[in-house]
Amino acid sequence: MQEQLFFNIDSAEGGVPRELAPGITTTVFSGEHAQISIVRFEAGAKGTLHHHPEEQWGHCLSGSGLRYQGDEEVAVKAGDFWRTPGDLPHTMVAGDEGMVVMDIFAPPRKAYKQAGSGFAAGEE
Repeated sequence: MQEQLFFNIDSAEGGVPRELAPGITTTVFSGEHAQISIVRFEAGAKGTLHHHPEEQWGHCLSGSGLRYQGDEEVAVKAGDFWRTPGDLPHTMVAGDEGMVVMDIFAPPRKAYKQAGSGFAAGEE
């Protein structure tokens, strides 16, 4: 039974797939009170500016890019992490080598509990 509670960052097993935008895919793993999304950006891929009520933490696992959050643009690289308060507009653009980001949502985003596409802004 415990093996159902263990996952691997390089495997989609046990997760829910979503295509967020062209060149940006994620696999989402949901718990009762938090949710992890492993987001993979192709080189130069750009997300859509969006917001949602859930708090979000992000951690750049590899690569680099730009984080747009509110009125600011911040360069991020592997090892950097950040907090995005609920309802703050945000998006990202990957650098030339692409990027992998782990996002953590609390509470879990309802729309991300099922396969689909887009950032699900306004669908909660």
